[in-house]
Amino acid sequence: QVQLVESGGGLVQAGGSLRLSCVVSGRAFSWYAMGWFRRQPGKEREFVATHWSGGTTYYADSVKGRFTISRDNANNTVHLQMNSLKPEDTAVYYCATAQYGRAISNRRDYNYWGQGTQVTVSS
Repeated sequence: QVQLVESGGGLVQAGGSLRLSCVVSGRAFSWYAMGWFRRQPGKEREFVATHWSGGTTYYADSVKGRFTISRDNANNTVHLQMNSLKPEDTAVYYCATAQYGRAISNRRDYNYWGQGTQVTVSS
C-alpha cells in the first residue's frame, strides 16, 4: 500500500519561510517523479513543482525563484522549501507521486496523493 504523509505546514507572516516534507512508503521512491500541488481557497488544485527521478525540476511561474523542490532518495522524502511567502500562497499543499519518472503539471500523471498540509500566510 502506497502512502504519502506531508508535514511542515503552519502559519507564517508574509516574507517568511516554511519547509514542507513528504515521506513516501510502499513503492520504489527513486523511480518516480514527485510533485507538489496546492489548492487555494475557492480554487482548483494547481501544480506547484515537480522533481523528476533524473533530477530535472519544474516550477509554476507563480513560485519560481521563491520555492525549491528537492528529494532525498535514501529517506524516501521530498521537500518543498518555500521562501518569501505571500498571502496568496495560502493553500492546502499536497505531495504526489507520479506514474513514471517524468511528470509535470497534469494531475492525471500522478497516481498517489497525500492528505495535504495547510499553509497560511498572514499579511
